[in-house]
Amino acid sequence: MIDKEKVDVAAEIVNRVATSALVTLDLEEYYTPGERVLFDIKPWLYQELILKEKDFRDHIKSHNWAQYKGKFVAIICSADAIVPTWAYMLVTIAMQPYAKFVCFGSIAELETQLYSHALGEINWQQFNNAKVVIKGCSKVEVPMATYVEATNYLRPIAASIMFGEPCSTVPLFKKKIIQQA
Repeated sequence: MIDKEKVDVAAEIVNRVATSALVTLDLEEYYTPGERVLFDIKPWLYQELILKEKDFRDHIKSHNWAQYKGKFVAIICSADAIVPTWAYMLVTIAMQPYAKFVCFGSIAELETQLYSHALGEINWQQFNNAKVVIKGCSKVEVPMATYVEATNYLRPIAASIMFGEPCSTVPLFKKKIIQQA
């Protein structure tokens, strides 16, 4: 037997989140899939301390660059050595025909740059005067810098910016409405 009161109460429940004017920006959607690789030039330095140009160029010529095909590569030198700028540029030139993307820095900095490129492709005008929730939970780690960059894009155009989930947000910004006298 069905309890009519329970059916009536259930019929009155309205999902206010689903019917709200909130627009969710899920930064996880802008994650670039693919293998990340850290390329350290330290082993190519004399005694892992000094860059000898001839030896360095020999390493560049003899290295198997094809192993980076389709990968995202961050170039570093983990040794406390003075490395001229051109050395990183030579590695980039050799790596670039194979790798999907090359940058200087850590894997975390690589991730930030990949997100930055993805955010640069967004048509931000779609958020014009919108109440935007920047989603907080994701399956992949979104760099803090990406949240800051997204906020920089949204601040001039959004009506409001919130952080979290549509059912539980932290208000961050609300555009002031100028009233006509």
